[in-house]
Amino acid sequence: MNDFSFGNYLSQLRRTAGLTQRALAQQLGVSDKAVSKWENGAAKPTTNTLRKLADLFGISVEKLLNEKERREPMQMTKIVITGGPCAGKTTAMSWIQNFFTKLGYAVLFVPETATELISGGLAPWTCGTPVDFQKCLLQLQLEKEKVFEQGAATMNADKVLIVCDRGALDNKAYMTDLEFAAVTSFLNSNEVELRDQYDAVFHLTTAAKGAVAFYTTANNTARTETPEQAAALDDKLIAAWTGHPHLRIIDNSTAFEDKIKRLLAEISSFLGEPAPYEIERKFLIEYPDIAWLESQSNCQRVEIIQTYLKTDDGSEARVRQRGADGHFIYSMTTKKSVSDMKRVEIERRLSKDEYLNCLMDADPACRPIRKTRYCLTYENQYFEIDVYPFWKDQAIVEIELRDEEQSFHFPKELKVLREVTADSEFRNAALARI
Repeated sequence: MNDFSFGNYLSQLRRTAGLTQRALAQQLGVSDKAVSKWENGAAKPTTNTLRKLADLFGISVEKLLNEKERREPMQMTKIVITGGPCAGKTTAMSWIQNFFTKLGYAVLFVPETATELISGGLAPWTCGTPVDFQKCLLQLQLEKEKVFEQGAATMNADKVLIVCDRGALDNKAYMTDLEFAAVTSFLNSNEVELRDQYDAVFHLTTAAKGAVAFYTTANNTARTETPEQAAALDDKLIAAWTGHPHLRIIDNSTAFEDKIKRLLAEISSFLGEPAPYEIERKFLIEYPDIAWLESQSNCQRVEIIQTYLKTDDGSEARVRQRGADGHFIYSMTTKKSVSDMKRVEIERRLSKDEYLNCLMDADPACRPIRKTRYCLTYENQYFEIDVYPFWKDQAIVEIELRDEEQSFHFPKELKVLREVTADSEFRNAALARI
């Protein structure tokens, strides 16, 4: 039996059924750690347990054993295409459809909810208050995304790309912090959960910033902003999404067609087409001015704990808790170096139970790394500034790139000491060594 293949298939069946590892374990009368080991390929269920699994998922034992050999788990990715008014999202959707369909993806689009509601007569100026409208908008948006995910899980496709025309955090740009808190409370949710449910966010800059001659309201009945208002809203949208693990900003520094091609290149890079490479550069900086960072609307604080796991193949594996104010998401990442700057990286989201089970396999030679990360957007660039509790005079700043030749520049408030991209001493895995 191919344990890894079986584990992937079991994980797919469990997730499709809407079960956590703990819930599945309770139904089978085993420990949740046992389920975790099956899915990680570290152990096999007994014959009796295989029968229970087959009954639970409504398939035969033969299908359970045979299917896992020929079918890999579906790769489902949910991204957001956002941006200021008149940024090119409509054209981008058409290009995304054509480009990624040719790469073998089933591409699904979740339509922009605000335009649907306003066109149907439900608007901030027709509801009791603008906050009432936002409650309706966000509730419908999340339900639509859930339906698309449920439907996608039933498709006969190896790779599914769900593209959201705007995401949940777009709504924050239209509210005060208190109003947004009221809406998230109404939904029994929080900012971290709403923001980080998406795998990646791609922001197209409004034509009002750098291409004002092409700014128009004629092609969208729900668009009413002047160019000045559009530029201000664009800034608010970037600020709303700042803090997401993978935010990319596509500006107007080139002709429109090249802008869309840059968007496709960024999405391709994130999806790992043709390979899941992570390209980043890392710099040692003087300890940053925390008060300045926290005063910036385009900067978001994130608390991170990452724990390294035991591996046998030379790869680097770690699990991460990421969030703020008591709200967290969890993930597992495996990495293999290709060069000093480039690594193959595979990441998957974990439930809290899965995360806690993975901690049982923590590498005893490493301590958990705790750090405060400041995510900063600056002139269409996205910097991640890591402040460690054991350093009082220095910190690390990283920038993820589309390719190894991509240029960038730092805000003057960050005092760069030297580049440490190729210096293994400054990698988190090295800092974790006891």
